Amino acid sequence: MPHVYILECSDGSYYVGSTTNLPARLHQHQEGHGAAYTRRRRPVRLVFNQEYASVADAFSVEKQIQGWGRAKREALIRGEFSLLPGLAKKEFDR
Repeated sequence: MPHVYILECSDGSYYVGSTTNLPARLHQHQEGHGAAYTRRRRPVRLVFNQEYASVADAFSVEKQIQGWGRAKREALIRGEFSLLPGLAKKEFDR
């Protein structure tokens, strides 16, 4: 089944990804064969994962979360779903 996942990297940053084989993908990240971003920030720790019905759904959610700020990602990780709408990025006056 497709999953969206968030890894906490050794420098405290977050990496958001999606995969159809979560255990294998986590192993790749830990061994330095995953994304270049996590390769330089090992070890990584899985802090969130969610299963989806389709690869398209998982990929769409991955891209959405990648656009979120740190506070919103951390609310998701903590399971504080009611906070998510209030943590949306604000439009700045131009």
